[in-house]
Amino acid sequence: MPTVTIQDVRRYVKRTLIAIASVVLLFSALIVWAWHQRTEITDTGLHPQVVDGSPEAAVTVTWLGVTMLLFDDGETQILVDGFISRPSLFESLTQRPVTCDAPMINYVMNEYEMRRLAAIIPAHSHYDHAMDIGAIANRSSASILGSETTANIARGAGVPEDQIVVAETGSPYSFGDFTVTLVPSVHAPIGLRGEVPLAGTVDEPLELPAPITAWREGGSYSIVLSHPQGTTIVQGSAGYKQGALDDVQADVVMLGVGLLGSLGRDYAERYWQALVTSTGANRVFPVHFEDQTRPFGEITLPPKLIDNFARTAQWLREIRDTWDRDTQLYLPVFGEPVVLYPEQSPDA
Repeated sequence: MPTVTIQDVRRYVKRTLIAIASVVLLFSALIVWAWHQRTEITDTGLHPQVVDGSPEAAVTVTWLGVTMLLFDDGETQILVDGFISRPSLFESLTQRPVTCDAPMINYVMNEYEMRRLAAIIPAHSHYDHAMDIGAIANRSSASILGSETTANIARGAGVPEDQIVVAETGSPYSFGDFTVTLVPSVHAPIGLRGEVPLAGTVDEPLELPAPITAWREGGSYSIVLSHPQGTTIVQGSAGYKQGALDDVQADVVMLGVGLLGSLGRDYAERYWQALVTSTGANRVFPVHFEDQTRPFGEITLPPKLIDNFARTAQWLREIRDTWDRDTQLYLPVFGEPVVLYPEQSPDA
């Protein structure tokens, strides 16, 4: 039997380490390559709504990324979600404690003239919907309307109790000419094994800094915003409750599509039917389709490895053409007000 020398062991260990390092480098290169494989927004085939003039005192909505939406009728403003601070990919992956970006929040509120905010309403209480609701409320007199989890996020930010409203689902709340109703819904099952990610509740005031996992779903809603000019539904997540909106008639749906592609086309069709077909909406704007780890205002689609929005947009067009051929499908443009209830809607 040949004698194994210390030099033989060293050579073996060296070769093994080189092989392991090569595999790690190759895997890392593949991850970097896959991360940069992204479609462009122009690949979606969707276009913005174009209106020839707008009616007096038009109700508008301004999309500010993910499902942060500023509704405005010239007298009253309603803000759905509060997500300006945008933790980075590194902070998200490493669970590094994060806090609100005060200078950016100040800038955004001034830039988009959030001076008449009456209510802040998160669709649910994950960080990408509710992270900044307290900071925004503290810079305004707006009420925060939502679940008990939402209330505890607000309390952790020091929001006065008289600005916090724990919603009774199905009950209407009036803010100027807007009437808001929170209809119980469910979050899209996009977690491992079809679970809801970061499910559960926040049962005590959430003080910052905290990792993004500290924000919990706390219950999801279909937000119905009615106005004398029309009705809009905001669906923050691609989840739905069958029949929950059968008695609701809407003009517009802001349709959350985050990771909808991972759930398959059949699911997407059922989702469309529950939100659009059942409500009779004549216009649909997909939201929550971009890479939310990018800074506020930078609209970049996520890697195709994670979510292929161009494919999802193709599904939506096909489903629309099957079930609701008169419904228009538009792309929101970041930071640009959209007239919600124009007298006429051009074809899309």
